[in-house]
Amino acid sequence: MSKDKKDMPATTTDAKASKGFAERSSLYQEFLAEREEILRHKWIESEKKGKDIGFERALLDWIRKHRENWRSERSPRRK
Repeated sequence: MSKDKKDMPATTTDAKASKGFAERSSLYQEFLAEREEILRHKWIESEKKGKDIGFERALLDWIRKHRENWRSERSPRRK
């Protein structure tokens, strides 16, 4: 016996709607872009050290050294 959509729990349908919203959200897009930069930083620093430095260390290092400039370069220029 198959279930109709009306019989599905609200959380399942809400989760699908939320996923679509999250993918379109500019905040989520910024999160993904920042995460990509952190992973890139992790790779570069791990190569320098000759071993994996781990995400947490890369995250903290990137925040201290690069986040402010990265964000200011991405934000619209204000005059």
